[in-house]
Parts: sequence; structure tokens; C-alpha cells
Amino acid sequence: MALPGSFIRVGFIEDPPGRQVPHLQDVETQAPGVMGHRLPRILDDRRRELREQRRIDVNLHQKREHVAHYTAPMTQIGFIGLGLMGKPMARNLLKAGFQVVVHSRSEGPVRELVEAGARQAASAREIAAHTTRLITMLPDSDDVAAVMEGADGVLAGLQPGTILIDMSSIAPASARRLAEVAKSRGATMLDAPVSGGEIGAVQGTLSIMAGGDRSAFDAVLPILRAMGNPERIVHIGPSGAGQVCKLCNQMVLGGTIAAVGEAFALARNAGVDPARVREALLGGFAQSRVLEVHGERMLQGNYVPGFRTGLFAKDLRNVVAAAAASTTPIPVTAVVTQLVTTLVAQHREQRDYSELGKLIFEMAGLND
Repeated sequence: MALPGSFIRVGFIEDPPGRQVPHLQDVETQAPGVMGHRLPRILDDRRRELREQRRIDVNLHQKREHVAHYTAPMTQIGFIGLGLMGKPMARNLLKAGFQVVVHSRSEGPVRELVEAGARQAASAREIAAHTTRLITMLPDSDDVAAVMEGADGVLAGLQPGTILIDMSSIAPASARRLAEVAKSRGATMLDAPVSGGEIGAVQGTLSIMAGGDRSAFDAVLPILRAMGNPERIVHIGPSGAGQVCKLCNQMVLGGTIAAVGEAFALARNAGVDPARVREALLGGFAQSRVLEVHGERMLQGNYVPGFRTGLFAKDLRNVVAAAAASTTPIPVTAVVTQLVTTLVAQHREQRDYSELGKLIFEMAGLND
């Protein structure tokens, strides 16, 4: 209950540094008898609240200092595969304070990373011989298998206790097989594919979906946090689960991109501005990152790749295989797969996968 004619004067102190905490200074009141009876109890309660708040703030401040110290050790990390996604991911590891040893088929990205502070290795085998935390970011299952099992590959130089983190998007069955091979050599392999495209890789805000041993996941979490959004780094389950999650991700993306393309095509053929349609939909239940990002790409006609159609086609082939193996009907994704296959057949695999929307425009007679 408020006290008539009374007020409390409050100042602020810094505790911990950088955070203002309210500090009781004095009280004035015109209520008779309050100073001798009710007000002291009110003040004591308020002081206890402030002391508890200061205790919580100090603990949080100390925890942040501990996390900052822990998540930026000078751990040496191997990184194989410096493509559109891999190069900015490796760069973010350098920015976070990690030592990074790199190897890639293309010399250009290697030189860029070396100039940024990385060290170059001549082969995957050499990286494995000098690191116990090793990341691969490669196009497909066969590429990962070759880098792992080739004559000069990772397994040839693998150290016991190594944690391998495959962040490629590959078939779940391949991920499970390679994890078993790594285990037989005394190592642990996580499948940790990502979502977020080149923008997420550059900004260090990727979503990361991991499968494999939970303790290994916890051990490399500081590494993953240097490349992804901490709130979107999720341990999904055992080996292969991360890749299954990535396939689910691609199914939702493909269906949504197609639906956005169809919606814009309908709007245009009905004489309605699709930009205004997009603006309205972003305010309701139809809003999504696909509508926001890829919808804008479609409106601008910008299909410069953030994620290539050819790689998306590969992911959808893995979806079809996984669905067949588990007898899961995927009627919507089956249609999307055929549309994406059409793009590949038309030699448009180097374009961004939002080109799927442009294909739908063309099917609707909208060729401008």
C-alpha cells in the first residue's frame, strides 16, 4: 500500500562495474507514526531485496568473466575445406583467439586465411598429426570420405582422443559409418551441419545441429560458439542425428521457397504488387526468414549464390534416400526435388537456390 504524502529517494551505484544498481538514500514522509512503526520494516525489506540483487549481479558478472576466459583459449584447430562457408567460419575461429591450421584444394582461400593469422598444412594427414580438434566443411559425402580415408587423409595422421567435427551436409548413413571408423581409431566424430548461409557464416550466427557423443559435443562447444549463434547450437542425438535434422531443415526451406515463389507469381498475375504482399505477410503467421530473405531476393532478381542450387539438389537427393529408407512419404518435397532437378538440368546449379522462385515465375509466364 502506498504511504500518503511520502516518497523514497533512490540513487545509483556501480556494482558490479558497468551495471547501475538502485541504492536507497533517504525517506521523507508526512504520515504520522510511520517512522516508528511501518516504515522501518518497509526499509528493511527493500534493503534485503537490493542486497540480494547485488549478490545475483556480482555472481553473473563473475560467471561472464569465467565464460569469456574459457571460450577463447589458444587451442589449435584444424580446418579442412575453405569454400563459400568454410572460409568465413575459419576466419571467425581466428577472431575468437583460436590457432587455426588450414588445408583446402583451392590456394586462394588458404592464402587469405594465412594472411589473417592461420597456418597452412600440406595435407589432411598433416593437420591430423598436429591437432586434436579438426573441422571439415566439404560439399558431399564422397568428399568427406576421401578426406578422411584417403592415403594422405585424416585417418592416416589421426591422434587418439581427437574430436572430429564434420560440418558438411552429407547423408546420415555416411555420417554414422565415418563415426564408427573414427571410434575404431580412438577418436570421436560429430556430425554438425549448419544452416544460415554465407551471411550466417560471415557474421558467426550459424545454426548448428549436432549428432554424436554428448561429452564430445560439450568439449567443443566453445569452438562451435565462435562460428554460430549460442542459442541455436543444439545437440540433436546420436551419430547421424545432426544430418537428419539438416535434411529436415532443407525440406522446410524448399517447400517454403516454392510457396513464396507461387504466392508472388499469383500476386503479379493478379495485378498486385508482390512487394506489398510480402510486407503484409511479414506481419502475420506467414512470416518467416525465407519470406524475409529469399522473398527479397526474388523481388530484386538477385540470385548471386549464398547457397548454390547444385548443393541444394544434393541435399534433396539425400532427403529422398533417407525417406525411402525409413518409408516416410514426402509428397511436397518430391515435387520440390523435381523443380530443383529442372534447374540443374538447365545448367543453373551455380545460382542461389532461391532461383527456385524464378523457375516458378517462368512457369507462370513471368519472364521479366
